Amino acid sequence: MSEMSEQQEVTFKDIEEAARTLKGAVRTTPIDRSRILSEMSGMDLYLKMENMQRTGSFKLRGAYNKIYSLSDSDRKKGVVAASAGNHAQGVAHAATLLDTRSTIVMPETASPAKVDATKGYGAKVILHGAVFDETLEMAKKIAAKEGSIFVHPFDDPKVIAGQGTVGLEMLESAPELETIVVPVGGGGLISGIAVAAKAIKPKIRIVGVQSQAFPSMYMAFKTARIVPFKAEETIADGIAVKQPGKLDYKLVRKLVDDVVLVSDADIAEAIFLMLERMKTVAEAAGAAGVGACLAGVVKAAPGPCGVVISGGNIDMYTLDQIVAKGLEREHRLLRVKVTLSDKPGALRDTLDVIATARANVVNVEHDRVGKDIPIGRAVVTFTLETQNMEHTKSLISALGKARLKYRLVN
Repeated sequence: MSEMSEQQEVTFKDIEEAARTLKGAVRTTPIDRSRILSEMSGMDLYLKMENMQRTGSFKLRGAYNKIYSLSDSDRKKGVVAASAGNHAQGVAHAATLLDTRSTIVMPETASPAKVDATKGYGAKVILHGAVFDETLEMAKKIAAKEGSIFVHPFDDPKVIAGQGTVGLEMLESAPELETIVVPVGGGGLISGIAVAAKAIKPKIRIVGVQSQAFPSMYMAFKTARIVPFKAEETIADGIAVKQPGKLDYKLVRKLVDDVVLVSDADIAEAIFLMLERMKTVAEAAGAAGVGACLAGVVKAAPGPCGVVISGGNIDMYTLDQIVAKGLEREHRLLRVKVTLSDKPGALRDTLDVIATARANVVNVEHDRVGKDIPIGRAVVTFTLETQNMEHTKSLISALGKARLKYRLVN
């Protein structure tokens, strides 16, 4: 980052200009009140659906605004970015829209679906690095070697101004909002929203939400300085940032009212509820705000609360796990290991007990040669659909009455 961008403020005028720039290039995403989530959280929740944005996240806004601001000569040099997902797709699509060449460096561990999506938006993709720091270093080397323009994912005034248009849209559509809750990684989204929202409505409350595993902005906000911390694994990879941007941190300290932490478990529950009750898909980072509200981490305050659903690009395998665990948590999916006599009819008799209890068999795994299985016995693992806790208790009771040797599998 240059000295100039480190010192340059982002103003409401910058965000208004960005809104004019983005007109026609990005969607004005809806903001809708969720009755069910409002009831569950005890807050009046309005969701800003950036998961419905082109490329599946808000990142297109900042990327487009940054690339658009470049001179013709700089655009001809092409742009370079480092990202594991949303920023990659945002830069790739924005560059293609603006007839600019783009190179995206992604970690070697990046999701194949996200790599393919980034290529599909027109970028040249280079896989490099086991961790993101290595990926970022390679991107900067390529930019320096080729004379291309490096597009930072959050620590850039043009990127921040582009992301700030989310806040502008929120208060244009729902001026009654008294609080805005925003997922936080490096800080580009929340700092832009804070600039816009505080200019329109100075007393509005802005709350950031970070993963407990990556509390970089939280620690900086609470200690008034950027400090190192021990990172852990998280499903919210979109906000797993080791160090907030310097300009972003400056704006957050000045304009944001609070930063809170949310657990992976609460994020997963939010994804599950939004999928089942609202028929909408949010990625883990995108659901962090809803997770924090449902968990009571964001304290209820008078008036409506807007929550930014920042993206919807979730890995399908991760989503499958979240759905399965959500069903288990609600006692609607049960795994039972039953030890049977290894003889004809034993499996059928067990299935009869399950059918009489009106549980649906999803999957059956039969093992008769495992090292802990006695000769003449077999262990069958059933995955069963049940309706609720009472139905599950009824099924377990039926297994016991049939004198079956079983154990529940978590």
